[in-house]
Amino acid sequence: MKRVIISGIGAEIPTESITNDELVQSFNDWVDLENPRRAERGEAPLAKSDSEFIVYASGVKNRHVHTRDGILDPHRMTPRIPERNDDALSVMAEFGVKSARKAIADAGIDPADIDMVICAASHQQRPYPAQAIEIQKELGTSGAAFDMSLGCSSAAAGLHVAFNLVRTGAQRRVLVVTPEIITGHLNFRDRQTHFIFGDASTAIILEGVDGPEERRGRFEIVDTRSWTQFSNNIRTNFGFLNRAGLEDPSAVPMEGNMIKQVGNKVFKEVTVAGHRFIVDFLKEHGHTPQDIRRFWLHQANARMNAMILKLSFGHEVGHDRAPMVLEELGNTAAAGAIIALEQNHRDMQPGDIGLLCAFGAGYSIGGVLLRMM
Repeated sequence: MKRVIISGIGAEIPTESITNDELVQSFNDWVDLENPRRAERGEAPLAKSDSEFIVYASGVKNRHVHTRDGILDPHRMTPRIPERNDDALSVMAEFGVKSARKAIADAGIDPADIDMVICAASHQQRPYPAQAIEIQKELGTSGAAFDMSLGCSSAAAGLHVAFNLVRTGAQRRVLVVTPEIITGHLNFRDRQTHFIFGDASTAIILEGVDGPEERRGRFEIVDTRSWTQFSNNIRTNFGFLNRAGLEDPSAVPMEGNMIKQVGNKVFKEVTVAGHRFIVDFLKEHGHTPQDIRRFWLHQANARMNAMILKLSFGHEVGHDRAPMVLEELGNTAAAGAIIALEQNHRDMQPGDIGLLCAFGAGYSIGGVLLRMM
């Protein structure tokens, strides 16, 4: 078995952003338009949103978005992203390429040195051709490429697959790209979820090394894990079969088909499962949470992360031990834990151990145990 290192990391964060106050104003303007219509239908009025509720419920104060235009328009509430010709680089592939080029530069290699691309994201723009193959073509990498998705655990699952391919010698270098344009799939008229997500793209290069040679400042991957258990509490029903059940196949409703979740159940059940996963995974390698210099957890909910860590440590843990990027970026789905890693690892010393762990729909959990070289 080869040793496997992370030779390059890249993150692309959009420049455009939306504050809680802006998002709340848009939502409440829509509620003012919608409630008279609901009254005419004899339906109960919708409750308004507020910034304090958002911060309390999630810890999010701001989110960066791929395309701001259209989101805050109460008559639209969807990003305005024009369709592109089939011969043009797709929006998702373009976003992924930006983070991939940063990872390639960080690794100091040529794109042709990469012999596999995995596009691991919570949502894919289309079924085929695979986004990964389009990214492969644009970058000029060699070998093969494929897409995979496991909700917000997608990047961790992609690293799990890539790690095992590289350590067995099946691949030399694998690029795992996670372009998340989740605002395009978000129902901004749902009070329970309209504030949660932001957009970002990340990329990580895994490389096999022979012998005991060191790469100072790089991580060796000690091991990876993936866990799933079926749950409907985080779900999207948007897919190609939606139109097949309609009398008018051209009128596919978005309401009920986009992201929805049962927040209280998700919080309780994922907190318990996440804590158990972390403790058991570390125990397999002779570690306790106290041995871990840094945790890069899924950036979904500040209270959830705090509770998982408190259960693991027996006391509260601060930003240095478990950095958060959620407040400024929102939940960037599978990209979140990777951004936390990219922004918070350069102070670690040789021999320090870190754990990247993401959890999301499925339920799914993925873990990557790292050692600084």
